[in-house]
Amino acid sequence: MRLRLLGKGGSGKDDCPSLFATDGDTFIVQGWRTDNPNEVEIPHLLTGFAEPRTYLGVPLTDTGRGTFTLVGTPIVDVATLDQLTLESYEVAVEVPRGERTYFGGVPADS
Repeated sequence: MRLRLLGKGGSGKDDCPSLFATDGDTFIVQGWRTDNPNEVEIPHLLTGFAEPRTYLGVPLTDTGRGTFTLVGTPIVDVATLDQLTLESYEVAVEVPRGERTYFGGVPADS
């Protein structure tokens, strides 16, 4: 799986967590480890790096601390992990890429 960095920010060290687009219809979300191996915690600002008209296709739970938690498929593939710089307190998960659908009049960019 090939990754393309979309954005990073939230911590003072290397501006992690990070959001990546894959060569499929998914995102890789790199964030802070939680007690659940399938869950990651990210700052609210990270969701703003999603590509235009897309979003993270999983439920986000607001922690009340300026962060969300979300559940995805943990990244265990060595070739994919080699493209990431994970600190010991971080984990990366794969989540679906959702596409926004416009349900009203004529879109502004038409």
